[in-house]
Amino acid sequence: MIKKVSLIIVMALVIAGLAIVAIGKYQRVIQPAIARGLVAATDSGDGLANLEADTLILSAKATAAPEFAQGNWINSDSLSLEKLRGRVVVVEFWTFGCFNCRNTLPSVKEWDSRYRDRGLTIVGVHTPETSDEYKIDNVRREVASLEIKYPVITDNEYKTWNAYGVEAWPTLFVLDKLGHVRWKHVGEGRYEETEDVIRMLLAE
Repeated sequence: MIKKVSLIIVMALVIAGLAIVAIGKYQRVIQPAIARGLVAATDSGDGLANLEADTLILSAKATAAPEFAQGNWINSDSLSLEKLRGRVVVVEFWTFGCFNCRNTLPSVKEWDSRYRDRGLTIVGVHTPETSDEYKIDNVRREVASLEIKYPVITDNEYKTWNAYGVEAWPTLFVLDKLGHVRWKHVGEGRYEETEDVIRMLLAE
């Protein structure tokens, strides 16, 4: 009888432990994802979400890029697309815990180094996925650790993410000197094609 009671207590403790883990995961990952989905359903950048990726958009058909939502700026004073008018702008949506995002960094940092003085500004929009990525101190530490020198803005409320109609990390947009979206790429790769677009827009 005592063994049976002990077994029941152990099973109850295991079930309670699993429930606590499940609740923690729900609060940390699932609940924010649901909230983002609800926001996206009511506040999405439909025009940019339907933009064909990896296709150069003619200036006559290009859409004006949405302005950056309020956030914490790292490596820069507060910027706006209006302030950046006359420069080519690469906007990359990323988060420091994303393996695919980290794989894009060598190319993105190289573009910054190579073209900054020729009229390019790169803005990393840090849109978090996990609870640790929402903390500004963590973002500052990772930006420094990854040796990112270009401006980064936090997007904890997904306002800029939704305005651009982003659906995955990383997603990159290239804007021309008038602030119009001329190129979109999702995921890793296409570095040479993206750099060709940057060079072309710098020459316009």
